[in-house]
Amino acid sequence: MPNPRPLHSLHAILLAFPLAFFPAALLFDIVYLNSAQLQWTNFASWLISFAVLFGGPVLLWAAIDALRGRRPRAIAYLVLVAAAWIAGLINAFQHSKDGWSSVGTMGLILSVISTLLILAAAWVAHSNREIAR
Repeated sequence: MPNPRPLHSLHAILLAFPLAFFPAALLFDIVYLNSAQLQWTNFASWLISFAVLFGGPVLLWAAIDALRGRRPRAIAYLVLVAAAWIAGLINAFQHSKDGWSSVGTMGLILSVISTLLILAAAWVAHSNREIAR
């Protein structure tokens, strides 16, 4: 089976932003829960917002690729990016609450979910193997 098409260079650059911002926000959520310094949740909120902002074009590009190619890998990538983006958006709303109630259990769970989903999406996007039908 031939190697799948790699990501376009600009698409890969745009994917790098949520790939960096979601795990960093998770790290800051963990630091906030261990220190109770309010600024850490502000940092996490900014990172999540930027991840969602840059994730929008990534999601649009993934949708166009999935509709054009209709390959299982492109569809899996689209589903993972869409799920990460939705989890990140919900997490951004969660983090917009008051500082003391923004993270808690729900904010941390959403940070973990969005981080794992974007890591899985990047793995699918950059893997050399096609997903079996």
